[in-house]
Amino acid sequence: LVLAFAFFLCFIMSTGSYVYFQFVQQWPPTNCRVRSKPCSKPRPLQNFTIPGLWPSNYSNPRAPSNCNGSRFNDGKLSPELRAKLKISWPDVESGNDTKFWEGEWNKHGTCSEGMLNQMQYFERSYAMWMSYNITEILKNASIVPHPTKTWKYSDIVAPIQTATGRTPLLRCKWNYNNQLLHEVVF
Repeated sequence: LVLAFAFFLCFIMSTGSYVYFQFVQQWPPTNCRVRSKPCSKPRPLQNFTIPGLWPSNYSNPRAPSNCNGSRFNDGKLSPELRAKLKISWPDVESGNDTKFWEGEWNKHGTCSEGMLNQMQYFERSYAMWMSYNITEILKNASIVPHPTKTWKYSDIVAPIQTATGRTPLLRCKWNYNNQLLHEVVF
């Protein structure tokens, strides 16, 4: 069973355009396995990574997007933050991290500008990735990638719930006859 995770963190906004953020952690091998074209690295990372931080609302969890806001400015990311993002938020598909961050900021980050500027958006994402270390949570529960071992829904939910105090929803993707865990949603 291949794993990936998402967290929903709630923030109430006075503008009403969104009411919470979806903080997503993914398991890169799942992404690479279910894609029609190969990922940039022959062996994907073996740690959960960030594919995005998305302002959302209850009627449409993928909204809003592509808001009128400042466009991505690579110069606004400090060298220290860039180094952290290369580990926590790499582009596992094409390998172009900066272009990936630019796309995520322009599509999703611009919608959060009332609360988070570009630097804060990426800093907050990294801090959340550090606080919710899904790789370690599952490793501590002896849930690690294995070619033949599978886990029940409750086997995966329980250690995450214990460590985070939140009850996650798991999302899977199909690959041939197998369900591969792809996201965990709070």
